[in-house]
Amino acid sequence: MPRLSATEPFLHPGCEIAESTFGAYNEIGQGTRLRNTHFGDYSYCDRLCDIANTVAGKFANIAAMVRIGPTDHPITHAALHHFHYRTSYFWPDLEDDAVFMAARSARRTMLGHDCWIGHGAIIKPDVTIGIGAIVASGAVVTKDVAPFTIVAGVVAEPLRPRFPAAVGERLLALAWWDWSHDRLRAALPDFRRMKAEAFLEKYEG
Repeated sequence: MPRLSATEPFLHPGCEIAESTFGAYNEIGQGTRLRNTHFGDYSYCDRLCDIANTVAGKFANIAAMVRIGPTDHPITHAALHHFHYRTSYFWPDLEDDAVFMAARSARRTMLGHDCWIGHGAIIKPDVTIGIGAIVASGAVVTKDVAPFTIVAGVVAEPLRPRFPAAVGERLLALAWWDWSHDRLRAALPDFRRMKAEAFLEKYEG
């Protein structure tokens, strides 16, 4: 039997999953916490990730100890502390601030198909990581990342594109991430051995 399933995510021990959904062939690393998140087909994360309010496209590669969509405190209010929105923690006869919590959950982080999020990276809410982009280990990403772009640093800035622009455009047009499971298997030797341009030349058209 294969390790991963088309119908159920593979959850390692100690995961906390709330209000989250999955596609096919997902794997969630040990001790990871997911909240209000969707993982597209083939996407996975390694151990001890904390991911909230996020939509991960297909084939997203998320390394260990990554934080995505960390929620913010209300910096314009008199108090930062969560006593005034997680109110039920302190006064059992009162309800939490539903308006604040809903607004927080609506701030979605978007991960493009086949992106790679390096170890220990942090991606803030309302940020979109483009298709095929790479976020270096330890980076703190506060703004959108273009497709096939490598970013690094605190605060993260572009280092370089993975490919010339024309190659990136051709990959976007090919959209191999939408291929069927069987077609991916048939092309597996070429995924393993061919550089991007050679792969494009074989499969375009």
